[in-house]
Amino acid sequence: MRAVVFEEFGRLATVREVTDPQPPPGGVLVRVAATGVCRSDWHAWMGHDDTVALPHVPGHEFAGEVVAVGSGLPRLRGGERVTAPFVHACGRCAACARGDQQVCERQEQPGFTYWGSYADLVVVPRADVNLVELPDGLEYTTAASLGCRFATAYRAVVAQGRVRPGEWAVVHGCGGLGLSAVMIAVACGARVVAVDPSPEALRLAGTFGAAVCMAPEADADATAAAVREATGGGAHLSLDALGSAATCAASVAGLRARGRHVQVGLLAAGSVEVPMGRVLALELELLGSHGMAAHAYPELLRLVSAGTLRPDLLVGSVIGLEQAPAALAAMSEGSPTGITVITPDGAA
Repeated sequence: MRAVVFEEFGRLATVREVTDPQPPPGGVLVRVAATGVCRSDWHAWMGHDDTVALPHVPGHEFAGEVVAVGSGLPRLRGGERVTAPFVHACGRCAACARGDQQVCERQEQPGFTYWGSYADLVVVPRADVNLVELPDGLEYTTAASLGCRFATAYRAVVAQGRVRPGEWAVVHGCGGLGLSAVMIAVACGARVVAVDPSPEALRLAGTFGAAVCMAPEADADATAAAVREATGGGAHLSLDALGSAATCAASVAGLRARGRHVQVGLLAAGSVEVPMGRVLALELELLGSHGMAAHAYPELLRLVSAGTLRPDLLVGSVIGLEQAPAALAAMSEGSPTGITVITPDGAA
């Protein structure tokens, strides 16, 4: 098969032929129809994740068709249209027994712990736990984001953030993940503030229903002050959807009393200053959100099928596999507006 392979961290990847993977017992092989270019892939390429071993194939949010089925899966025949959460759970540890497969104690992740979906084929282990079948009418280019960004945003806003109608929800960073969060929070009845330096990202956030769209100020404290002013005292829910010291600090500092911060964007190694005095005095909640378990997808898919949520509107560009190395490297200059999707067969 063809795959995007990098031999050194931070060095431009190449597209080349590699040996086809095989489905493990209990797992399946998926022909990749579409896969997203996510900032987490950039972190893997840069060497920020110590689970990545070289040479490596990135990619963790994908949709496609089952083309081979390992032993022990009698209900699968091949041909199923599927996606999978980026956390591939073991299904047997204490976390999985609680239904918390997104924090599985023995998790695997395509594009991190093993070769990922910037390729013609990708493996999904333990398909009975991790595979999600897609509605027939859902396009693969739309469904790719359900493996990571859109599903991650959904759980961050709804389950972890516990957003309520009428609350102020602030989203710091409006790339694909942040714009997903904007759309979902608006659909839940929240009043949304979108914060991003890109005028185009803010324009899109406005079209998705954000009540206030603003560029960040010169520092985190000033940004937080602007948020508190815009929301009449601070956010009830605030999300760092980028993953930086500045956006994390601004998100926490922009909360009102008993507000909730959810860290969704992946933070690179290094110190992050969180105003813990404010956390204590205002009884703030600091939460993380790490994807979404496969068993939680039906409600999200119902909302997508009904048109209540429109992840298709987040697709910014569709590229072929040959353009993927450059698209990944370009993230060093910042995330693109919307979601870039790779279609290995070149189909838009």
